[in-house]
Amino acid sequence: RVVGNPFDFKTEQGPQVDEEQYKKILGYISAGQREGAKLLCGGSPAADRGYFIQPTVFGEVQDNMTIAREEIFGPVMQILKFKTIEEVIERANDSKYGLAAAVFTKDLDKANYVSQALRAGTVWVNCYDVFGAQAPFGGYKASGNGRELGEYGLEAYVEVKNVSIPLCEYFPTLCCSSKLSLCLLVWAWESQFFLILERNLELCFLHRQNSV
Repeated sequence: RVVGNPFDFKTEQGPQVDEEQYKKILGYISAGQREGAKLLCGGSPAADRGYFIQPTVFGEVQDNMTIAREEIFGPVMQILKFKTIEEVIERANDSKYGLAAAVFTKDLDKANYVSQALRAGTVWVNCYDVFGAQAPFGGYKASGNGRELGEYGLEAYVEVKNVSIPLCEYFPTLCCSSKLSLCLLVWAWESQFFLILERNLELCFLHRQNSV
């Protein structure tokens, strides 16, 4: 991969965000070597200055190793062997984290099966790190906090309110007999209450017409 200036179109990997993250990633690389993983490439700073790190790949990684258990957020890849799809799913889900995952396969049925089974907020199939502004982004378990982007990204800024109205007191024509009592239960965003109330009233009218 091309490591360099993030503003250069040819660059595939830029520097780490700050010195703290830079040192943290180098610490993970040292932990991988110390715990017995095989360093296949990279593993060192990529420049004399700046927070650049070489793309790093480890082989012979075990599930209990630090580099397999922690969220590194850096250019460090781990290779773990497996035999069955069920084994992959079980091992991948055996983590307190669940931010994102990727499935690479020529079989879309397998891709769909694994994607549904993985406990991760985002699953990419035959690609990685691809985002759409309309798609929600966030993790499961200890990864992330809520959702960003898309419709779900608005939920952190609004509150849900439950409003119950005895319609017969205000709209007696809705009641076809004295024994009939209608009550409208509305779950709505505060800012959209009246719009949703109007829609539900329309549904009440349609329901009554279809019942006559």
